Amino acid sequence: MRKIYFILVVMMLGCIGCEWQLRFDETEVAVERYDRIQSLYLTTSDFSALQQMNTDYPMQTRTLIEDVLRIGKVNDPQINTKFLRFYQDSTLQALIGEAEQQYANMDDINEDINNAFQFLKKELPGMEIPEVYAQIGSLDQSIIVGNGMIGICLDKYLGAEYELYLRPEYGYSLDQRRMMQRQYIVPDCIGFYLLSLYPMPFDKPISQAERDVHMGRIQWVVNKSLGKDVFRNIYVEKVDRFMSRNKNMKVEQLLGASKYSDFL
Repeated sequence: MRKIYFILVVMMLGCIGCEWQLRFDETEVAVERYDRIQSLYLTTSDFSALQQMNTDYPMQTRTLIEDVLRIGKVNDPQINTKFLRFYQDSTLQALIGEAEQQYANMDDINEDINNAFQFLKKELPGMEIPEVYAQIGSLDQSIIVGNGMIGICLDKYLGAEYELYLRPEYGYSLDQRRMMQRQYIVPDCIGFYLLSLYPMPFDKPISQAERDVHMGRIQWVVNKSLGKDVFRNIYVEKVDRFMSRNKNMKVEQLLGASKYSDFL
């Protein structure tokens, strides 16, 4: 009787362990709304919002101030004043308002980015799931990758026909503006993150065609992670034909392959 009881306990613990492992592996990925706290401070000068930015999101705040806006060091005694004054520009105030209106709800983005990273986690078991957050920049960068995080600059995804994007002084082409839409946020997040994990080789010169193949492989994986063809070009097609001929090749092997001639 004791033996049977022991076996049952072991089985129960095993099941619980499996459940814990499953929950760990399927950790949900969602966008942290750093932009809301940022917006609150920049539009109302709410000191508690600034404190929350510095306390709850120190790395995001440092990245925004030092790497995105480049207005100084985060430990500068005057940086809070510089930060607030920088965003008093009427154009940036308009960007803040528009971004917060368009992205009041990000459920669709959260669903897509979660599904994409669950796919990647299965295909790339050693990959760390990054923390993803939203922020409002100054029309300089779209996606920031580093320190295990992905920062989404909402100001670069306000729509192809957004009035500010059409102004001649910004110089955005139609092709550029077509990529500055909500539906490209998740593909860009996945693409830039994969590129940070599988960068182009720096130890040897490569041709433009090889660069295009490298990006084609990244974009092919992005398409697979999203379950739709977001990126369509001849190099993605070359990768697709290659993978059709090599059905046993894993995504990890594809991204790590160094022989570009196989795809040309």
